[in-house]
Amino acid sequence: MQFLLIRSRKNSFSYFAGAGKLAAFVFREFAMSLAAAAAGFAASAGLIIAIGAQNAFVLRQGLLSRHVGLVVSVCMLGDIALILCGVAGIGAIVQAWPGLLQVLRFGGAAFLGTYGLMAARRAWRGTSALTPAAAGEAHWRNVLLACLAFTFLNPHVYLDTMVLLGSLSTRYPGSARWAFAVGACGASMVWFSTLGYGARLLQPIFRDARAWRVLDALMAVFMLLLSLLLLLRPLEP
Repeated sequence: MQFLLIRSRKNSFSYFAGAGKLAAFVFREFAMSLAAAAAGFAASAGLIIAIGAQNAFVLRQGLLSRHVGLVVSVCMLGDIALILCGVAGIGAIVQAWPGLLQVLRFGGAAFLGTYGLMAARRAWRGTSALTPAAAGEAHWRNVLLACLAFTFLNPHVYLDTMVLLGSLSTRYPGSARWAFAVGACGASMVWFSTLGYGARLLQPIFRDARAWRVLDALMAVFMLLLSLLLLLRPLEP
């Protein structure tokens, strides 16, 4: 009887010891994944939240209330796809084929130069005032094509998402690597949603045609400058 009691106590001790080890393992994995996700969010936010052609386009569409959901969705899904490709290791293709970046470099420069000239014309003519007739003026297909061009003709987006974020994710082993990707994708979702839908808060200011002329002039200068920089500075993966 005493032997059975001792054996029962040993089994109970082994059970609780095993449960304690399992709980410690789960806690460590959760803490590592949470830290990786936070690092991914911070790294992605640092790259996305900056003055860029894509952000300027999203802001303008948000101010005009033109196909905002479409624009935000394309930007988010594009970023998510590129981030996941980078974490999966596909960023090595970008590094192995530098010629691809050069094609994107000149294509992006041409697109940004054209869009910059269009913004300069709007600023000169003052044709972007926010009026009831302006909302929904552009066809969704034109907006979609422009958004895709801003997203995928920018060679820096491949370096930032597929190469840089992909390289940073290799610091985390196992599932923590994908937690990093989740955090990075989350930053993109938060930023583009806030920028696109939050722009409406500035609409009272942009009911004045002069505010639009200033914004279009700044966009023209910025995009023409980006176009020039792409032409003058070779890209290195």
